[in-house]
Amino acid sequence: MPHEMIALIMFAGMMLMLMTGQRVFGAIGFVGALAGVLLWGTGGVEIPFSAAMKLMKWYPLLTLPMFIFMGYVLSESRIADDLYKMFHVWMGPVRGGLAIGTIGLMVLISAMNGLSVAGMAIGATIALPELLRRGYDKIMVTGVVQAGSSLGILVPPSVVLVLYAMIARQPVGQLWLAGVIPGLLMASLFILYIYIRCRIQPHLGPVLPEDERNVSMSEKLRLLRAGLLPLMIFAVMMVPFVKGWTSLVESSAIGALAAFLAAVLKGRMTRAVFETTVRSTLAISCMFMWIILAALGFGAIFDGLGAVNAIEGLFTETLNLSPWMILILMQLSFIIMGTFLDDTAMLVIVAPLYVPLVGALGFDLIWYGVLYTITTQIAYMTPPFGYNLFLMRAMAPPEIGLRDIYRSIVPFVGVMVVALALVMIFPQIALWLPEYVYGK
Repeated sequence: MPHEMIALIMFAGMMLMLMTGQRVFGAIGFVGALAGVLLWGTGGVEIPFSAAMKLMKWYPLLTLPMFIFMGYVLSESRIADDLYKMFHVWMGPVRGGLAIGTIGLMVLISAMNGLSVAGMAIGATIALPELLRRGYDKIMVTGVVQAGSSLGILVPPSVVLVLYAMIARQPVGQLWLAGVIPGLLMASLFILYIYIRCRIQPHLGPVLPEDERNVSMSEKLRLLRAGLLPLMIFAVMMVPFVKGWTSLVESSAIGALAAFLAAVLKGRMTRAVFETTVRSTLAISCMFMWIILAALGFGAIFDGLGAVNAIEGLFTETLNLSPWMILILMQLSFIIMGTFLDDTAMLVIVAPLYVPLVGALGFDLIWYGVLYTITTQIAYMTPPFGYNLFLMRAMAPPEIGLRDIYRSIVPFVGVMVVALALVMIFPQIALWLPEYVYGK
């Protein structure tokens, strides 16, 4: 049987299992292991075992539970509440100021957690009711929360980029640094859009009432200190790494310890908070470990088949497509898949094919990791089945319907497409910072 046909059957079998509701790691791992046995006999069972050993020996993977623990400590101990109070007081006098402050809140939440669902939960439960109560347009602010929460998978420490690093065999530290400027660029574009829109249509984002703005400077400074605590934790963690004083794993341990101590010193590390944090950290870490294991086993089968070379020949020789055209088609396929799959499922399904192909076409895999992540953010917010759309539907107040949620994301998806185009046209937006730090 031709290798192309085997690869097609593997993908079809995997998609069929996913459509029946099987867990992602189970579907991918089972198809990979079964294909290995059928292709190479009993020796094929060594492939999943080899993938497991490779996973256990990958030292940077220790960062995953550390950063997840740090994020859950900061969110479960309600330190995120202090952040919103800070933005509420400082940004209230500006038209659309609370919506702009919500984007700032999401950036800091992303730097604390690395998962979009954390930003969505905090934005929908803390920020959204306050924005609606103060007369903000419900369609605009629903889009603000969804767009801001998507930054969690781009701004470091992004858990999705850890997964990409493992599958693409790229340094996690470089990928995280590559996501910093694009993440801040996208957040800035969101803020610029909100500011301009509220200047043109003031009723969409009214300023705070006078009585709420009359806060003493001492109270403002107190809230500023409390709100900047997560930023200080992030700095304590990342500055030694950027300066080269610590490794990435050591920095993640510093971040986890700093967050834990902050919660203890503020008197918020109760037994219930600690137990919830540890259980959640263990659940999320194990989920990602299983997914990475399945993806490595599946990818090893593809390497053995030589299917990537066959696909490259199909695109470049048979269809005569340029490398850029192939890259754009890849991004479009991510957006289509994102309507019914989450980011990890998308990555582990196509990574064995896309990542080697991107390298063979001469593109930088660090840069492509950022492109993949931005495209995933767009896919998260694309109807009919975007991941963030249904998270928002589950968490939003009753007055916000599914139609409102669909309408809310249109301008923000446009802003994301602009950011994606800028990073594609100017790769140094993503590559400058890792080249500067690792060059030093």
